[in-house]
Amino acid sequence: MSTTLTGKKIAFLVAPEGAEQVELTEPWKAVEEASGSPALVSTSDGEVQAFNHLDKGDRFPVDQVVSKTTADDFDALVLPGGVANPDFLRTDEDAVAFVRGFFDQKKPVAVICHGPWTLIEADVVRGRTLTSWPSLRTDLRNAGATWVDHEVVTDGFLVSSRKPDDLPAFCGHLVELFAARQ
Repeated sequence: MSTTLTGKKIAFLVAPEGAEQVELTEPWKAVEEASGSPALVSTSDGEVQAFNHLDKGDRFPVDQVVSKTTADDFDALVLPGGVANPDFLRTDEDAVAFVRGFFDQKKPVAVICHGPWTLIEADVVRGRTLTSWPSLRTDLRNAGATWVDHEVVTDGFLVSSRKPDDLPAFCGHLVELFAARQ
């Protein structure tokens, strides 16, 4: 029996520019292939500019503005990385509140690469074990998390991963976690 996300709406929160494109598109594709409904949420309407490391990638249309939605409207959340993406999101009060809402409701969250910076700002990593891009190790430890260097880490309703090379495992784990949560 295959894992299905039928009827589940999954938020992908990204800044107007700076999300690592593959960390947006591969989980998005995994959600769609599992019959879920992904929605691109950003801090402003229009389009977001993704990046392939430091080079501009494709542009993607925004489905919802974060200031006009809440975690109540979604079943799960994906936070792609890219250095600029979470660095911008963690300075936006609406984005931080949106993320915190998923944790308050114990809804599944998937985060990769530099994405945990937004989790740190939302003050939701204390007591959790997760992974990230290695440069976030000290930030996560200082925020009360246990950082480990593993391809994928699941801690309750949070799944985390380190980098684009980990995407196949990350996508599989996030679909399983999202499907298991009611």
